[in-house]
Amino acid sequence: MSVTHLSSPDQPTPPPPPRRKVLLVEDERGQARIVEAAFGKFVGEKFGLDWVDNYDDALAALKTSHYDACLLDYHLGGGPSGLDLLREVVSLGIDTPVIMVTSENSPEVDQQALDNGALDYLLKFEISPRGLERSLRYTLKQHQTLRQLRHLVSRDPVTGLFNRREGETLLESEINRARKFNRPFTVLLADIDAFKRINAAHGRAVGDQALLTVAKTLTTLVGDVGMVVRWGADEFCVILPHATANTGRQIAEEALATARKLNCPLSIGLVEWHNAHADSAALITAAEAALREAKAAGGDRLA
Repeated sequence: MSVTHLSSPDQPTPPPPPRRKVLLVEDERGQARIVEAAFGKFVGEKFGLDWVDNYDDALAALKTSHYDACLLDYHLGGGPSGLDLLREVVSLGIDTPVIMVTSENSPEVDQQALDNGALDYLLKFEISPRGLERSLRYTLKQHQTLRQLRHLVSRDPVTGLFNRREGETLLESEINRARKFNRPFTVLLADIDAFKRINAAHGRAVGDQALLTVAKTLTTLVGDVGMVVRWGADEFCVILPHATANTGRQIAEEALATARKLNCPLSIGLVEWHNAHADSAALITAAEAALREAKAAGGDRLA
C-alpha cells in the first residue's frame, strides 16, 4: 500500500494567515505582563500583542497601524483617561473594537464604557486566559456583525455607495475636523443630465446602469482621497477632505470628461468649506446653488 502526500515540493503548503493583532493600552508594567501571560495560554486562536503605556502612543498606534482589537485601561496615569481615549477614537472614526479594562467594580464605570463605544468590559482582578479569550472572541464577532449591519443601513442598494443619511453624518464629521484642525475641504454635487429622459425612454434598468457608470467614474477618480455618496435620485455628493477648490475643480473636470466619453454627461456644483457654512445643510445649499447654475447654463459643465 502506498501513501500519497496531499502536498508535494511542486505544490508547497501555503503559509498560515497572519495573526490578528491586539493593542494593549496599560500604564502598569505588571498588569501588562499578566495580560501577556494570559495570551500565551489561549487554547484557540493565537493573537499578536503590542503594548503601549500612555495616551499619545496609543492614539498614534491606532491611527497608523491596523489592530483587530484594543484592550484599554480605564485609568491612564498622569493625563487623559482611557475613557477620553475611547471618545477620541470614536470621534476620529477609527474602526477598532475596544474592550475596556479596569480595577473598578462599578456599574457606573461599566455603563460609561459601553455608552461611549466599548464592546466589552473586563475587571483586572478577574482576568484569566479563558475569560480574556472569550471576551476577544465575543468582541470580534460582535464587531463583525455591527459592521455588516452598518453596511446595510448606510449603503445605497443600487450603487453600493454611501446613502444620503450616512453622507450627512460624514459631512458633519468633516466640518468638525476642518474647524478643529483649521484645514480646508471641498464638496462636489453632481447630477446626471437628462436622467429622467433616460428612464422614460429606456426603462429603469438602463437608468440604473447610468447610475452605476457615474458611481464607478467618481469612485475611481476619488480613490482613497475622498468619499462618494448617492445624494438623490440622480445626484452624487463627493466629499474631498483636505482639498482646496482648485483640487476639487481638477477632479470635477476629469469626471466631466470621463462621463462625456461614456455618453452620460454631468452637471457639477463645487463649494469649498469655510466658517460661514454653519453646518452640512448650509454647505449643501451652497453646492446646490452652484449645481443649478451649471444646469441653467446648459449642463455638462462645472459651476
